[in-house]
Amino acid sequence: MGVALRDILAPYRDPIGWDGLSGAAAIDAHNALYQFLTIIRQPDGTPLVDAEGRVTSHLSGLFFRTTRLLELGVRPVYVYDGPPPPLKSRTIEARRSVREEAGRQYTAAIERGDHVEAYRQARSATRIDGAVIESSRRLLDLLGVPWVRAPSEGEAEAARLAATGQVAYAVSQDYDSLLFGAPVLARNITISGRRRLHGRTITVEPERIRLTAALEGLGIGREELIQVGVLVGTDFNEGVRGVGPKTALKIVREGRFEETVAERLPEFDPAPVIEFFLHPPFGGTVDLAWRPPDGEGLSAMLCDEYSFSGERVKGALERLGVTAGQRTLDQWF
Repeated sequence: MGVALRDILAPYRDPIGWDGLSGAAAIDAHNALYQFLTIIRQPDGTPLVDAEGRVTSHLSGLFFRTTRLLELGVRPVYVYDGPPPPLKSRTIEARRSVREEAGRQYTAAIERGDHVEAYRQARSATRIDGAVIESSRRLLDLLGVPWVRAPSEGEAEAARLAATGQVAYAVSQDYDSLLFGAPVLARNITISGRRRLHGRTITVEPERIRLTAALEGLGIGREELIQVGVLVGTDFNEGVRGVGPKTALKIVREGRFEETVAERLPEFDPAPVIEFFLHPPFGGTVDLAWRPPDGEGLSAMLCDEYSFSGERVKGALERLGVTAGQRTLDQWF
């Protein structure tokens, strides 16, 4: 879900070409996998599956998008969520309820032959399970792309990697990375291209937000941006009913944050949420090492095991200068 700050951050979203995105990038893995599982589906909402009925939408998205990023000079590192903080329990339960209801609605839509509604409900019923996580990590290992498991929130760890200079920027569709202190947030990296939205085709292009530029433009500091998020609502707290980002920004600018919380959310203490954004659990030193892709291993996994098209896999690898049994990273550095 993330924090709904689009309305106030829109002026600071800069379109950027791929040549401006070269270098190392920390990608919120759960965010990306959820996008792949949500978008890569049949018209009736059915995900891609192999000959044994195992879901492969995430593997398709992860393989073809990651090879494309490598081809464009982006060196991705995927950051997986660790154990969720207790503050997130309400959001987790709410999401579970939404998925379960969407699953029931999906079944009903299929039974009555309503494929449009089935597709919509299937997207809402999307979930990331252990099989998705395990197979995605295995694929990244074969691609030679590093992945790390965050001590808690993946976006927080991605922001730390960017803030400490281990990567050039963090990648996510959500704006939480900015609250966690990512100096640069890149969006639409894993879903750029032509997409169907509400019955029409749109073009989604990469965009970048620089935290310092956004804060200067808004006339606030990072902790005040977090306060705006708290008033709107985050994954760790319910917001103030009826308060959107523009109203929240006005309240914070006027110094009425504490007064508003006390009046509108008298039993809520915002301090733990603010503290979590400012100082989330961080892991130790991360060794980010990119290796040559294993052409034979990728072919065995994707084509032999998961029924992928051999020609498509071969074509993606050849664009990287890799064939079965060959490994090279020369052109990437």
